[in-house]
Amino acid sequence: MYLDSAQAERDLGVLVNTNMIQQCARVAKRANGILAWIRNGVSNRSREVILPLHSALVRPHLESCVQFWAPQFRKDVEMLEHIQRRQQGW
Repeated sequence: MYLDSAQAERDLGVLVNTNMIQQCARVAKRANGILAWIRNGVSNRSREVILPLHSALVRPHLESCVQFWAPQFRKDVEMLEHIQRRQQGW
């Protein structure tokens, strides 16, 4: 019996493959979507409202990307930092 090879495997909701750039892009897209949901769904944009939402919903996605994949390319780091700056601009 032979083992099948796979390009990617999903484990605990994380897509594990050899192309980490795609994974960081996926995380950034999901975080941007959550930020858009917060921006469109929350009328009160005070710091007391937005900061806990960002900490609870967006930051875990970004931290998982940084801790698990350790982005090595400047482009990936800038993409993740842009998401954080985008939230601060509200």
